[in-house]
Amino acid sequence: MKQISSRFSVAVHILSLIAVSPQDCTGDFIAASANTNPVIIRRIMGMLKKAGLVEVRPGVGGATLRKAPDRITLLDVYRAVEAAEEGRLFNFHEHPNPNCPVGRNIEAVLRTEMQEAQSAMEQRLAQVTLESLTTQFA
Repeated sequence: MKQISSRFSVAVHILSLIAVSPQDCTGDFIAASANTNPVIIRRIMGMLKKAGLVEVRPGVGGATLRKAPDRITLLDVYRAVEAAEEGRLFNFHEHPNPNCPVGRNIEAVLRTEMQEAQSAMEQRLAQVTLESLTTQFA
């Protein structure tokens, strides 16, 4: 399985920072906090903006949340930055041998299990809000 990219954790970091310190949230401030290249921060901010989670102020810089932290779930963030199609978190290897009983059946046998695993993960992410995370920061 391909790992969920670090875009997800960086996006959660960005949103948490905006929720906790909205007055400080320039691209450079966020990049320094995440210890990540500002280009990556801008790219992820663009994804979050497209998903309606943040508003970015051009020129002066800075960003604000477009929803209250208790209305942004980890599932919202995941869907904003991960390219996995619905029901397609897991990929199958291409061209298994159709003459082999395992090769011929592996995708059909695994598909339901993988869809259920993705559904369970998404249900869990939907239960966690940005606010529930940020209240845990010391």
